[in-house]
Amino acid sequence: LKMDFLGLSTLTIIHDAVEMINQVNNTKINLSTLPLNDKLTYQFLRMGDVTGIFQLETSAGMRRLVLELQPDKFEDIIDLLALFRPGAMSERESFVKRRHGQEDVEYLHPKLKSILKETYGIMLYQEQVMQTLHSLAGYSLSDADIFRQIMSKKLLKRGEAERKKFISGAIKKGISNEIAEKLFDRIAKFAGYGFNKSHATAYAFIAYRTAWLKAHYPSEFFAALMNSRIDTPEKFTEYKASCKVN
Repeated sequence: LKMDFLGLSTLTIIHDAVEMINQVNNTKINLSTLPLNDKLTYQFLRMGDVTGIFQLETSAGMRRLVLELQPDKFEDIIDLLALFRPGAMSERESFVKRRHGQEDVEYLHPKLKSILKETYGIMLYQEQVMQTLHSLAGYSLSDADIFRQIMSKKLLKRGEAERKKFISGAIKKGISNEIAEKLFDRIAKFAGYGFNKSHATAYAFIAYRTAWLKAHYPSEFFAALMNSRIDTPEKFTEYKASCKVN
């Protein structure tokens, strides 16, 4: 079991914004029951209006990816966060094209379809790596997790041993040596630098909540946001300028 405990200032921003909204509007917002299909929220995201949005405002590259992907459902936000990791970054263009039907979805082997269908044939999550190792090379799930750790720590000698183990297991499963080699290289490239889906999903919830607050209660959201960055002049100025636009 791996657990991350993070102290995120964004959680304070969300809390403070909700407190202000409830006081000003004499209401009681419960973000835990917030619908995840709010049209206005996705409209803002598709316009690239991501200033102040958790994880999505991090760089010009991420903003561009939001515009390219055009998210219209919660799963798209999860994918966005995972796509911007180094392991998946090289697949970004293909992912976007496949999502919009501009490129055919292809699988190195038919057995991968059930594992990679939701991500258009592209390996995006650590869980998909583990499922691939289990289904196509006979790894136990615990051994698959050990493989992930070896790749993430760049243990080259052990990595070569894993290559032999993987290819041997894949051949026993009826997969050709050529496909096994290609598949291992793809997995090894991704495994050390990819998100697990549970992590991406938790981040996506926070991103969605900040986007929802900004879309529906911009005054309270920006007040909380600027209060949190009052000691960071460059961010405070950026958020102040964004207030005028919104």
